[in-house]
Amino acid sequence: MADIAGRAAHRTYGHQAADVLGDRPSPTRHPLVAAAMVLPLAVLLAVVFGGWDAVVTQASSVAGLLGR
Repeated sequence: MADIAGRAAHRTYGHQAADVLGDRPSPTRHPLVAAAMVLPLAVLLAVVFGGWDAVVTQASSVAGLLGR
């Protein structure tokens, strides 16, 4: 009986560890959701490290490539 309980506890712990470590496949994230997650951090880093001009230049280059 103790062996069965130990296996169940091990499976539960393994499941939690897989969730934390990201070993389980997750559904694909929408690109807009990914951009919404990354852009605030990118803006913060650009302002903190003084790279705002480089960000604006790069963004305008990308916009030019996209034809906007």
